[in-house]
Amino acid sequence: MSEYNKTLMITGGAGFIGSHLVRLFVNKYPAYRIINLDALTYAGNLENLRDVESAPNYIFEKGDITDQDAMDELFNRYNFDAVIHLAAESHVDRSIADPLAFVKTNVVGTCTLLNVGRKHWSGKEEGKLFYHVSTDEVFGSLGKEGYFTESSPYDPRSPYSASKAASDHFVMAYHHTYGLPTIISNCSNNYGSHHFPEKLIPLMINNIKTNRPLPVYGKGENVRDWLYVDDHALAIDLIFHKGRIGEKYNIGGFNEWKNIDIVHLLCSIMDKKLGRPPGESAKLISFVKDRPGHDMRYAIDPTKLNKELGWKPSLQFEEGLEKTVDWYLQNEIWVKQVTSGEYQHYYEKQYHK
Repeated sequence: MSEYNKTLMITGGAGFIGSHLVRLFVNKYPAYRIINLDALTYAGNLENLRDVESAPNYIFEKGDITDQDAMDELFNRYNFDAVIHLAAESHVDRSIADPLAFVKTNVVGTCTLLNVGRKHWSGKEEGKLFYHVSTDEVFGSLGKEGYFTESSPYDPRSPYSASKAASDHFVMAYHHTYGLPTIISNCSNNYGSHHFPEKLIPLMINNIKTNRPLPVYGKGENVRDWLYVDDHALAIDLIFHKGRIGEKYNIGGFNEWKNIDIVHLLCSIMDKKLGRPPGESAKLISFVKDRPGHDMRYAIDPTKLNKELGWKPSLQFEEGLEKTVDWYLQNEIWVKQVTSGEYQHYYEKQYHK
């Protein structure tokens, strides 16, 4: 009899959202054994999890979700009760440059996991769960009015969002065709600590601090709904434990901001933190050519999640943004290691492989 009453695999657990989720589950559920599977590509950083790496209920496994034999071996070894699947290529600009990498990881990788899960859980689906974490970008672009709901039609506009849309469809297809117990959640843009600095908010914080240009696509009019990453992890926790099999849940912050307004707000916060005259950092703003297929507005309606499970965001955006800025200013070594690539050697140093 195992000393743990549940064994979970969290894929992509060394990434931005994944590391917050792993930390939450390891600390909150000592009776769960948490297996963190990550390929440790550029966005996977084990230093994000230094504070839990010695926990008795935490195990790290380096592996590629597209490797069926490796995934089969992990299922054999750990006899997973559930998978929370976050591993994904996730940056739109990178998807435009190399779309096939996104097809491989996001579509083939998800289908590989679904196949292995189906094989190992067939006939004993009770108590099992394949929870797929997705994005609001699968729904395409909104006009000035309206919100994405769970029944919004899919209309992806970038190779990234197309690959995530395809993976969502496969998850639902495996539920309907094979009876695999699945849940999908689609979230809005996340922000918070440990975010790889190619994304908007950490990029701007880092560039403001180092007096480099602040590149803003087009006129900065694109609107996004922002969700604090710890609130997202708490929503996943709630859906994992209380969500209905076969359902989809949208997770959003009811928190829409134009990109240019976020950049100005960050400049204002950073001027105060760094002792600069008001307006000093805003001089670094540099408008650049818009990227192809740049969706104008995303906005999620999380009413279903609120009404069914009682979830709502815990922080106002200004408060969350200030906490985020503080974290980056207090963790300069982490930022330097990530921007230099030094963090990628941590696995070899820590795990002696």
